[in-house]
Amino acid sequence: MTKRMGALLLTLLLTVSLALTACSSKQEPKEALKTAAANASKLTSYEMSSNFTINELSYKPADESQQDPTMTQFMSMLKDAQFNVTGVYQSEPMQTEMTVSLELKGDMGMTFTIPMVMTAEKLYVKVPSIPFFPIPETVVGKFLELDLKELAEQEGTEWNPDAMDAAKTQKLSNEVMDAVLSEYDQDKFFKNVDVKDAQLPEGVDAKQVVQFSVTNDNVKEAVTVLVTKALPKVLDILSKEEYRDMLQLDQADIDQAKEDLNITEADQSEMSKELDQLKETLTINKFNIDFALDKQDFPVYQKIAADLLITPVDTKDEVKLAFTGSNTYTKINEKAAFKINIPTGENVITMQEFEELMNSSYGY
Repeated sequence: MTKRMGALLLTLLLTVSLALTACSSKQEPKEALKTAAANASKLTSYEMSSNFTINELSYKPADESQQDPTMTQFMSMLKDAQFNVTGVYQSEPMQTEMTVSLELKGDMGMTFTIPMVMTAEKLYVKVPSIPFFPIPETVVGKFLELDLKELAEQEGTEWNPDAMDAAKTQKLSNEVMDAVLSEYDQDKFFKNVDVKDAQLPEGVDAKQVVQFSVTNDNVKEAVTVLVTKALPKVLDILSKEEYRDMLQLDQADIDQAKEDLNITEADQSEMSKELDQLKETLTINKFNIDFALDKQDFPVYQKIAADLLITPVDTKDEVKLAFTGSNTYTKINEKAAFKINIPTGENVITMQEFEELMNSSYGY
């Protein structure tokens, strides 16, 4: 065997080995999501971008003479409405900053943009200029400082710093997600989507994309599994002392919820009939949730897309609803680059000062 032939064979073997390694790095869809959920607890910092858009919202009565102009105008305003959030998060010391914006279209179109900063004990909200709701110019643009501990005391509840503990919140989320996913049949509800076909946003480098989908064919089973199997497991998780304390839940309320879900055979038969009626009322043109995992199995992108038609049997009215939503995470576990930072000095106004200025403005 010549040296050249040996080199070619070695190259071929390496190529095949790398290809097999790349293929084997993909997990079964449900296992991939469980791994991603577990890895989410390892996120110490990230930048995020979220979007929720109402693509279609309309109501058409069976008798068009019953059309309500006010309802039509309201739905027209919500159609194409967008809710966007961009932000930066770090766990130690805990600091999150977000810019929340709401954009409404139509004749009454308007846009609100509200920057926020949150620490372990305080929330700062930049006072916006809102049309039709005059706010004193001396207040607009300043950050309203809210002491979370004081707010809890004013509401008669005990300050619970665990509620702001991102690690515990993520741990709870992981357990809940694992409990819910384990109850759904992989072949009926999950599949891998080719990364090239997943329409990922620019900058998202994914190794695997998993899709959870509900259709007209499996919606009955999806709801049945949720009510009879998944939710009881979730309530068992919430019964754990660490989560009850974190969420300030009463065990008696959890027990009552579990009792309400304790469905008898007669209840299951009735629910089955109602779900059969639901299939006559609800048409699911699309209901998909995509999860993209990067090479470290971090959940870097999620997208939900829904297209629904609701036609109540008794009226034959039509309601169309279509929406999309997405979350994108970048710069994972890198040094957080905050843009707003914690407000100080003259840029900050307390709730008492805010109330006094608002009262004086309205002559109270």
